Amino acid sequence: MKVGGEHFRTIWLKPTDNRVVQLIDQRFLPHQFVIEDVRTVAEMASAIREMHVRGAGLIGAAAAYGIYLGTLESAAKTPAEFDLTNAAKQLLVTRPTAVNLAWAVDRQLKAIANAETAADRITVARETAIAIADEDAESCRRIGQHGFKLIEEIARKKSGSAVNVLTHCNAGWLAFVDYGSATAPIYAAHDAGVPVHVWVTKHDRAVRVQN
Repeated sequence: MKVGGEHFRTIWLKPTDNRVVQLIDQRFLPHQFVIEDVRTVAEMASAIREMHVRGAGLIGAAAAYGIYLGTLESAAKTPAEFDLTNAAKQLLVTRPTAVNLAWAVDRQLKAIANAETAADRITVARETAIAIADEDAESCRRIGQHGFKLIEEIARKKSGSAVNVLTHCNAGWLAFVDYGSATAPIYAAHDAGVPVHVWVTKHDRAVRVQN
């Protein structure tokens, strides 16, 4: 997604320091665009618990990066002392019902279990976190492309009139690493110049959006 003409994901490693995870702090939106630097497991746990980040896919990616930060904090420990149980617990209790969070933590722990040295653990955790984020973004992109074909077909039948789309709950770009899930086809249609008329519902209210 572009903000001020620049492409952003919702979470990423800081380009100048890969020991820092950066994320869009959603508490300040839409009035301010704030990028938060996260350096520890505790800070990532707070970011998830206090809803700096929101949405299934993004929470999963944040948890994966949280475990990566845990390997950095544990780098000085010997293999016998190394234990990410506490880091995992800190993250898991932030959103006990979040399926993506538990899945990402479990995937990280399984990947790290095969690493023999502190450096290996850090590398594996970093690569796994990046992979989880990349996979989330790619899945959403593909949802957008598949869904766009349906919108495009409807648009042809309507001879250029706006295609009416209704979507519910938190399914946009900010809920995932990029593109969004249910809204990804809408973004793709907009980018392709296909007019869409969107109803976005949340609980008992609906908001009308038209491009």
